[in-house]
Amino acid sequence: MIKFYSSLILVLLVLTSCSKSYKITGVSSVSSLDGKMLFLKVAKDGQWITVDSAAVVHGKFEMKGSVDSVQMVSLFMDDENIMPMVLESGKIDVSISDTKLAVKGSPLNDKLYSFIEKKASMDARADDLGHKEAKMILDGMDPAEIKDILTKESDQLMIEMNAYVKSFISENYENVLGPGVFMMMCSNFPYPLMTPAMEDIVKSSPESFKNNPLIKEYVTKAHENMQSIQEHQMLQQKEQQASIMSEPAANANATTN
Repeated sequence: MIKFYSSLILVLLVLTSCSKSYKITGVSSVSSLDGKMLFLKVAKDGQWITVDSAAVVHGKFEMKGSVDSVQMVSLFMDDENIMPMVLESGKIDVSISDTKLAVKGSPLNDKLYSFIEKKASMDARADDLGHKEAKMILDGMDPAEIKDILTKESDQLMIEMNAYVKSFISENYENVLGPGVFMMMCSNFPYPLMTPAMEDIVKSSPESFKNNPLIKEYVTKAHENMQSIQEHQMLQQKEQQASIMSEPAANANATTN
């Protein structure tokens, strides 16, 4: 009986160990990556901390280890951020080519890259509006009509994109994808800013999301930046008003002289 329980405990320990481990298998068709070191990094306290690394040999690389908690990480080559991914237990497949980056095999990575692919298709539709405008011009359409049509399409697409991003983040408020994707959207700005859509996402979020260190720091800096921008704009307006009011007096003095 003692031997049976000992064997059972051993099996449970093995299963627990397996459930807490990850294995990343990567394939790359980008020749410039061959022989390079890739680094798996996590953002912590404003810095990127290396979690794992591997060399690309003949278009392949592998990383494996234990994972105590699910983390949003990024794959780097030197200091270049190549792609985001989720470090979670299980087998994770990474594919890198000149035209596509993909991560699959684990639940959250599958969800993340499903989001990225759909968002990319929306971005492509936005880019196509420029080609559509050129075609309309060549077809001889009235410029005012072109502007009206494209403005409506652009506004509708923006509404659709904002709704999709908000829906995805909202569905993942309580896991790493919510904060991770929010920060991915923020990386498009040259410095921390908050759009109305982003304000809406944060306002609707639970405390766990608001208190995430990355979210909290970004939102604080964004509000500070926006306050500074508003103060600068108000100062410019006052200077313009003062300049306009001083013109009649200057003109009157010129006439008198």
